[in-house]
Amino acid sequence: MKKLVGKVTVEERNEIRSLFERRNGLAELAKIIGDDETLYERLVTDMGTTGARFQQWWDKMAEKYDWEQTENGSWQIDFDSCEIYLTE
Repeated sequence: MKKLVGKVTVEERNEIRSLFERRNGLAELAKIIGDDETLYERLVTDMGTTGARFQQWWDKMAEKYDWEQTENGSWQIDFDSCEIYLTE
């Protein structure tokens, strides 16, 4: 099930898009870094920070716009339209 529950501004969309792309890039980098322990530690730290900022964005927007939520649902953004959907 996919239900439209809101919309964010272009600026808000750009913020989450940047975090989304960074999180995905870090995940790809994690697959190829090899045995460099220093680089690995920096990557893990950055992944944690980025993941926390990603979740904080969703929490902040959910409170600001009072989006519908369900126990097993999650929100998704359509980057083209800035629309937010609840999916289960």
